Amino acid sequence: MIVIIWGVAGSGKTTVARELARRLGCEAYDADEFHPKANIQKMAAGQPLSDGDRQPWLADLRRLVDQYDTGETAVLACSALKASYRKTLGFDQAYVRSVLLNGDYALIADRFRHRHDHFMPADLLRSQFDSLETGHRGLTLNVSPTTTELVDEIMRWLH
Repeated sequence: MIVIIWGVAGSGKTTVARELARRLGCEAYDADEFHPKANIQKMAAGQPLSDGDRQPWLADLRRLVDQYDTGETAVLACSALKASYRKTLGFDQAYVRSVLLNGDYALIADRFRHRHDHFMPADLLRSQFDSLETGHRGLTLNVSPTTTELVDEIMRWLH
């Protein structure tokens, strides 16, 4: 099983994924680490990625996702904003669990402004919200609670 924690930048995906993986005793992955250098440079320059830019990245992530159809567990933090991306990632597979971290723009923008360790500038956040398609078969959580509360809820849902 692989649990994919997804949503817009600044929603807490990586923080929640790391804590969930710690509690599950499994590997945690951050999809940002799989981006080709050209994608990172483009985003750092304030340009949103096109679907074409994302395809090689999504294909690499799908190979990772498919490694967890064996009964092992992992957690992946990934934006997965569009339904087509989630299809490519294998969200329809029985071994994939989908958790959307969702919240209002003002709250996430405020969090985003306080991040200083990420390559994506804050002005790209609006494009993420514009691209976000929230429909999925899984758990949707509002990002307002603490990381501990969010992970508690995910743990209850998984078990």
